[in-house]
Amino acid sequence: MESNQSKPGLLCNPEGSQRTLYPYVTGTSVVALKYKDGILMAADMGGSYGSTLRYKSVERMKPIGKHSLLGASGEISDFQELLRYLDELVLYDNMWDDGNSLGPKEVHNYLTRVMYNRRNKFNPLWNSLVLGGVKNGQKYLGMVSMIGVNFEDNHVATGFGNHLARPILRDEWHENLTFEEAVKLLEKCMRVLLYRDRSAVNKLQIAKITEEGVTISQPYSLKTFWGFSAFENPTLGAEGSW
Repeated sequence: MESNQSKPGLLCNPEGSQRTLYPYVTGTSVVALKYKDGILMAADMGGSYGSTLRYKSVERMKPIGKHSLLGASGEISDFQELLRYLDELVLYDNMWDDGNSLGPKEVHNYLTRVMYNRRNKFNPLWNSLVLGGVKNGQKYLGMVSMIGVNFEDNHVATGFGNHLARPILRDEWHENLTFEEAVKLLEKCMRVLLYRDRSAVNKLQIAKITEEGVTISQPYSLKTFWGFSAFENPTLGAEGSW
């Protein structure tokens, strides 16, 4: 009787297949908006191991090629894997040496296909992604979820920011925001998230992309106030014995 040793196609991988069953080290919200001259994006630098704030210097915004900026919330190792994919994509594009380069719309479409493909293999990359950029004077801002759901908008947010920052942006955003006004608005959103999101850390970066390229700020902290009576005595006036 012929053994399976002579049929390589029937042999199983002794290591089995690997899946991300649950994210381990994660980053929280990313918030981004269009302003008069380009795109601004903000993210803190926390990396949480479960509910423990384990790392406080995790950069979650990276330039992609000449015209794009990527921010990610979710599993940090999956974000690193995505950056490897994008490095290969940008290298392949540069090898053509045709005077053209990938724009933010192309990168966004690529990420949409990657995330949806991994979802269909039941092995998703556990991230929500924000992609912004400027090319030929056109500003572009979009996001992609971990299952490939995507859209474009004038302002976007991931994670808890989708619930707490977007209402602020809907009320106060307008297309003629100056750089200073846009930074102030992003800081307002990040301050609310710092107060309300247990995974947030008071150490953030703001990234800017214009026709001139990408600039990512040095990490800094926001001025906060914790003297509210509800913070100092959260159970005062609460019903029940807990």
